[in-house]
Amino acid sequence: QAQLVESGGGLVQAGGSLRLSCAASGRTLNRYAMGWFRQAPGNEREFVAAISRSGTNTHYADSVKGRFTISRDNAKNTVYLQMNSLKPEDTAVYHCAADSTFYPYIVVIVPNEYDYWGQGTQVTVSS
Repeated sequence: QAQLVESGGGLVQAGGSLRLSCAASGRTLNRYAMGWFRQAPGNEREFVAAISRSGTNTHYADSVKGRFTISRDNAKNTVYLQMNSLKPEDTAVYHCAADSTFYPYIVVIVPNEYDYWGQGTQVTVSS
């Protein structure tokens, strides 16, 4: 079983940057495809970005494409989300998630496919 802990959230002005980290314990990260999701108050959980077990394949929501970058360091058991050119509409609680897929090259964008979730980290972007 994997435990996931997010960090790196905070308050930033529009146009600024943040880097979120998701540290995994309990199982080595290379067993999992990973994803980032976000949820703003009153909204459903929304897919942000995903990366395959191998790290070679990624996928992004249209709303963040070109601004956010997902990456992973399996040696450090950590996944990252680099967020640039932040907008007020990016304000949400960001969660990382792990899917114990057998396949090393697939990305997972459906929340229900994920097996483990972190508690989340708040990102607030002021205008």
